[in-house]
Amino acid sequence: MPVTPHHDAVFAAVDLGATSGRVITGLVGPERLTLTEAHRFANVPVRLPDGLRWDVLGLYREMLDGLRTAARRGAVASVGIDSWAVDYGLLDADGALLGLPFHYRDGRSPGAVERVLAVCGARQLYEVSGVQHLAFNTVFQLAAHRAGAQWSTARTMLMIPDLLTYWLTGSVGAEITNASTTGLFDASAGDWSEALIGHLGLERSWFPPLREPGDPAGTLLPHVAAYTGLPAGTPVTAVASHDTASAVAAVPATGPGFAYVSCGTWSLAGLELSDPVLTEASRTANFTNERGVDGTVRYLRNIMGLWLLEECRRSWERRGGAPGLGELLTAAARARPFAALIDPDDEAFLAPDDMVSCIDDRLAASGQAPPDGPGGYVRCVLESLALAHRRTLREAAGLAGREVTRIHIVGGGSRNELLCQWTADASGLPVTAGPAEATALGNILAQARARGLVGGLTSMRQLVARTQELRHYTPQGNERSWDRAAARLRRS
Repeated sequence: MPVTPHHDAVFAAVDLGATSGRVITGLVGPERLTLTEAHRFANVPVRLPDGLRWDVLGLYREMLDGLRTAARRGAVASVGIDSWAVDYGLLDADGALLGLPFHYRDGRSPGAVERVLAVCGARQLYEVSGVQHLAFNTVFQLAAHRAGAQWSTARTMLMIPDLLTYWLTGSVGAEITNASTTGLFDASAGDWSEALIGHLGLERSWFPPLREPGDPAGTLLPHVAAYTGLPAGTPVTAVASHDTASAVAAVPATGPGFAYVSCGTWSLAGLELSDPVLTEASRTANFTNERGVDGTVRYLRNIMGLWLLEECRRSWERRGGAPGLGELLTAAARARPFAALIDPDDEAFLAPDDMVSCIDDRLAASGQAPPDGPGGYVRCVLESLALAHRRTLREAAGLAGREVTRIHIVGGGSRNELLCQWTADASGLPVTAGPAEATALGNILAQARARGLVGGLTSMRQLVARTQELRHYTPQGNERSWDRAAARLRRS
């Protein structure tokens, strides 16, 4: 039987990122919140003749192996799954998956964007969904998919965490924080948009009932329980299944006026609001309104994040070897400030064959010389990201009519001291960095709250603030130099 916790309990978080996945267990109590990694694995897409796909079967196998390791270490009260957004699987009438899900970097959607916008204009899409325009949004991916043979056979669409939950439990549902990223969700009504789905010729029956974070999502199927060693009947709990929503739930903010940057492959920079901002100014600024825990709105913009740095390292490895990250950051700290700047949101950086060459090309196009050595490239990337954080948060605050007094950086990027300090310097605001494992913490806290071990969102964040290691950065140096750099970047 499932564990019935009294004071402390252990929960298993399946946390899938764009390049790796983990199964993490979390011990939660009134003054305790500790994580233990049970299993880590690579998430490597597969290039097939028809495009770039996620190896979702491999991810599922690794997830089961991780849960088996977790079960060997002790009782598990429940399981929750989070992942990146926008990607999905299609099921037929028997519940079978129709091919491996496409990867959002596949590049198949641009032609579909025009087809969707010809039927439903960009302004109308935004007024309903409030979603930032990205060529790989689910609504555009579906438009590209409908040209294939699988379309006529499909009966259900499941986002990646919902698909994996279905394989664990046999229960079909759509968790709301991930559903809100599709472009087919009504940001004001908090439900699937009947109008958009119908207007675009999609089948309403494809879109399952919505689940809120904390809702039950079924129990482990017998064969899953047998393989993992978890007890029959172990519950699976819907968490904030969009990884950014889980990360924001674990922001250790203890008062109002905070902004956040969930920093990893992407930097998701924004505010937490009670209502969406669906103005034309918000649309043209390309901000998104996505659901968070307890009906909150994550008002943010996607910024190309530390993907830029990781791809530079990959470029150097192909050329004969890359220095270690520590060595690169030391060299970046010594490099000349503001020698070269790029716009991280330039679509050229989405999936280049060689990131270093791509940066060189974009710098040349704006009349800038290439950086001097790897340290110069790293400084270029990190200063440019700090400027993007500053620009995005200032725009968000203006559009939402909010004052920001502190920035919280969570996720893997919170370990990057240069990026955290330069974000403080560029913005002129104090920065609190950490926790690095915010996504897993948010996943586990949603499960713990469903079991009555923690209170609401405020209580969850207070527990994070009391138990996790945080670093604090105050603005240093001359803010005018950042103003000049920002002005130079706007002109380039």
